[in-house]
Amino acid sequence: MDNIYENIAYLRGLAEGISVEEDGKTGKLLLGIIDVLDDLAEEVEALSYDVEDVEEYLTFMDDDLSDVEECLFEYDDDYDDYDDYDEFIEDDDLED
Repeated sequence: MDNIYENIAYLRGLAEGISVEEDGKTGKLLLGIIDVLDDLAEEVEALSYDVEDVEEYLTFMDDDLSDVEECLFEYDDDYDDYDDYDEFIEDDDLED
């Protein structure tokens, strides 16, 4: 982001150095474009901070979800060794 601000400052200095007049049509246009670039840079910087916050929040959510999955599947794994009702049914009972 610093590079963007440096480039905008360079453009402002360049505009002042070549004596861009705010009164002329071209001068208004160039200075307006530089102002818009400055506003866009500020918005991009704010969005960048927001994205960092969202990434951090998603990391926490992912960790929490992993804990929940581990708890659920660990519980489920305890019962994988048992076939449904195999212990209770004998072959003799099936012949009737």
